Amino acid sequence: MAAKHIRFFNTSGPNVPTEHYTLPVLPRLDGVHELIEKKLYFVLHAPRQSGKTTYFKFLTDAINSGGKYYALYASLARVRDIDDREEAIDYILGEINSGLYTSKEKTLAKLAYAFESMPYMSSGRGNPKLKLLLIDICRTLDRDLVVFFDEADCLEEGPLVEFLTQIRDGYIIRSDSYDGRFPRSLALIGMRDFRDYASQVRPDDQSLGLASPFNVKEESLTLANFSKDDIINLYGQHSAETGQIFEPSVFDHAWRWTEGQPWLVNALVKQVIAREFKNDYSRSVSGADIDQAAQDLILRNDTHFDSLRRRIEEPRVSGVMEAVLIGMKNFPDDTPADDIQYSLDLGLLKKGPEDTYQPANPIYQEVIIRALISQLKRSIQEELSTKIEREWTDGTNLNMDGLLKAFQVFWRKNGEMASVKERVNDPSSQNEGKASSNSFLSAKDGKITLKNGDASRNYQPRVLSHEGVAHLVLLGFLQRTLNGGVDSLNREFALGKQRVDVLVTYKGRDYPLEIKIKGVQSLNESLEQLSSYMDKLGVSKGWLVIFEKSFDKPWDQKIFWKIQEYKSKTINIVGC
Repeated sequence: MAAKHIRFFNTSGPNVPTEHYTLPVLPRLDGVHELIEKKLYFVLHAPRQSGKTTYFKFLTDAINSGGKYYALYASLARVRDIDDREEAIDYILGEINSGLYTSKEKTLAKLAYAFESMPYMSSGRGNPKLKLLLIDICRTLDRDLVVFFDEADCLEEGPLVEFLTQIRDGYIIRSDSYDGRFPRSLALIGMRDFRDYASQVRPDDQSLGLASPFNVKEESLTLANFSKDDIINLYGQHSAETGQIFEPSVFDHAWRWTEGQPWLVNALVKQVIAREFKNDYSRSVSGADIDQAAQDLILRNDTHFDSLRRRIEEPRVSGVMEAVLIGMKNFPDDTPADDIQYSLDLGLLKKGPEDTYQPANPIYQEVIIRALISQLKRSIQEELSTKIEREWTDGTNLNMDGLLKAFQVFWRKNGEMASVKERVNDPSSQNEGKASSNSFLSAKDGKITLKNGDASRNYQPRVLSHEGVAHLVLLGFLQRTLNGGVDSLNREFALGKQRVDVLVTYKGRDYPLEIKIKGVQSLNESLEQLSSYMDKLGVSKGWLVIFEKSFDKPWDQKIFWKIQEYKSKTINIVGC
């Protein structure tokens, strides 16, 4: 079977050739052929736009041309948001017939819609149409059939139960005899591991049970990201074709921003060459061009990022992201393991050293933080109108002291938001529903409401904890007030660090901040961590922002400013 090649970016325009650079993909996905040979059913999960569809469409054609088996590819994307089981199954049958009709294998193409007159295809609930159609297709063929269901994670709840149940029933009766013909191998392809599919059908009485063909963990695969060598290979093909020069720093910068995420690897260089250079191949690409392209991608409203943001806004994902955001030592006890795995499967997180969890790459980190901050950003914009250059810079230096003192005023004015979760979770609280009218968060009827102009949006209480809100408000404040006025605003966060590092760079000067919740660590530990961070940056002044965890303490005790000399460094301790 020939090795699959993924298309690299193409740029088109007047007098510009369409480029189809390729990269062998099979090393990224070991074991598929073995699973097919062993007649196994399996799950392939990988993040959005990582090459899943491209790979399995190629594999379908390769199997059909190989002469040993037949292969059928069907996308279930059209079943999204269909709640009715019967309707969902009818859509799936339609996609199977569509896959047959468009197949390059003539034997399969002839079977499209060939079984429409069969009695089981008539309307009426209870007919296992999917199972019976696959049986009839397999009985007609002279070779075993392999089926790839792409976008399988579009199925939810009832339709998912019905789909998997019929697949299971066919799997159970499968044999080499005519009566037992059923696909020899079948794959569910999507962004989720099977444990997430299974969590939707357990523990209720519609569980698939032990006979499910997908219960073996070894039958769940995922696509690996590109390696740095893959990036060099891809970009090198462009250079060989066009003569365009990539400076050596490009590969390191592209790797640092993307960590090999295929869509990002492609999008970065497209942003530089097609959008910025207007396909001028005489211009060489530098590491700085890649850095700027990364920033531009983050600010753009691509469909890829829209999809990620929608996932991040799901309560099960935002709860996990919040724990990572605030550097908690562990996930909260009530965080389901499936929620953590789901965030990993979506490609939003990765496992770091010493059992930490981190954003999957720096670009996704920005997407995550901006998605969480967006819940607060508009209200912050309504509160603030001063531009950075007017108040907190002299054109050379950033007045970080003044900026954080302005935040203290803002936090005190809007600080009622910090106690919203506790009011909601404690019905006996005397303060329930009594947030200040000036606060853009309030609690009522067991929900957290974020005021957003004339509109409002409700969130489950666990989505916005005290610690999460505190971090988000400060990061949102900095992003709003520094918007467009600084070289960069970088955030470093990971579950297990118990801190959030923020680095503001202005006119080439670094301004490091560290965010803490009081009581999580001792002051000396916090000073030592910030001091080590400052050593790494080579700066002598830093800011330690500490949020008070007690809601009852008066604001005059929460808000303070102290300057402490620590290991020959000046650390400003900012109480909030």
